[in-house]
Amino acid sequence: MIPRYSRPEMARLWSDESRFQAWLDVEIAATEVLAARGVVPKEALAAIKEKARFDVARIDAIEKEVQHDVIAFVSNVAENVGPEGRWLHYGLTSSDVVDTALARMMRDALDLIASDVEALLAAVKARALQHRHAPMIGRTHGVHAEPMTFGLKMALWYAELARDRDRLARARATIAVGKLSGAVGTYSHLPPDVEAEVCAKLGLQPAPVSSQVLQRDRHAEVMTTLAIVAASLEKFATEVRALQKTEVRELEEPFREGQKGSSAMPHKRNPVGCEQVTGLARLVRANALAALENVALWHERDISHSSVERVIVPDSFLALDHMLRRFTDIVKGMTVDEARMRRNLDSSKGLVFSGQLLLELTARGMRREDAYRVVQAHAMDAWRSEGDFRAQVAADPAVRAVLPDAEIAAVFDLPRYLGHVDDVFRRVFGPDA
Repeated sequence: MIPRYSRPEMARLWSDESRFQAWLDVEIAATEVLAARGVVPKEALAAIKEKARFDVARIDAIEKEVQHDVIAFVSNVAENVGPEGRWLHYGLTSSDVVDTALARMMRDALDLIASDVEALLAAVKARALQHRHAPMIGRTHGVHAEPMTFGLKMALWYAELARDRDRLARARATIAVGKLSGAVGTYSHLPPDVEAEVCAKLGLQPAPVSSQVLQRDRHAEVMTTLAIVAASLEKFATEVRALQKTEVRELEEPFREGQKGSSAMPHKRNPVGCEQVTGLARLVRANALAALENVALWHERDISHSSVERVIVPDSFLALDHMLRRFTDIVKGMTVDEARMRRNLDSSKGLVFSGQLLLELTARGMRREDAYRVVQAHAMDAWRSEGDFRAQVAADPAVRAVLPDAEIAAVFDLPRYLGHVDDVFRRVFGPDA
């Protein structure tokens, strides 16, 4: 099933028609190179280029008899070409065609994923700049820690997505290779320079060495890269889900007119989009594990990887395309409640400034152990009683003996905590951020 947000181009890329067309592209490129060398007659090349076509239903019918998909494909194309069809697939083995075509398809799919990431990067950057100085509470272990800004959280996402973009580019270079080295990689029927010319026609690099197949560490690198991108999205989506909890309500993914959250509870506004992203990340991650299992093949090849790849490669690209596009819509349309963020930050009545108070008392001569004991005692009392931490501290003679009123006030100065946000933005987005 094709996910709803996955673009039509990605779905078409992994269709049977696209797969067989990619095979045909390899076959024709090889025939062109061989014809230029005088191996294949010119008239045969002309006939193949004019008449070569395939029919998916006919290929399926032939495959039921011969139990070999490439033979079925070549037979169907050859019967359409006529007598000159005997020159199709000349000097090639099945994996020369299948692996080269698959690498080209994965390269093209990575280009689509990369464009998705660029769109999400733009959406996240816009949100980061919009909310650069919006104060919120930072949380560690799910518990209030120290103040930060929502823009800083978005900058963190942006930097991670930029690393994902780089990973995708490296994976593209790894997979954008072809091979026409024959049954065991010895070029027994076609020389390496034919392989190089065919790959050039297809926009690929020739693999420096191969067995009957391209080595599956290449495919595993692509699949694990997709899994890392999916894991990034899962991380972001989990954050939105956590901040959409009723008790928090700092973020909310888009809830459109006419949308319903529950069949039984009309009040519900659930983060279903982010939950879907989280769930699909598990699928892409599991597929990456299967790709790692495919690396070890017997001797120069077996086909234990083939059946797996027919499922995991299209499914992972389609799922990640959907995830990226859906989460981009979420980022663009989500509600960011800055007022609620500030109320939540203030709800602990100054507790989150305890770290700065500890430092100030220590800097003014109090032993760190004593300062920690004093600050923690007030913090725990304020935690249990939901009292005003700042008021308690200001009334403590031990604190006042070290810190005058002005310096106590400076401890609880919010801008003091956020003074380097712009420095971080310049690091992430450049000097003009």
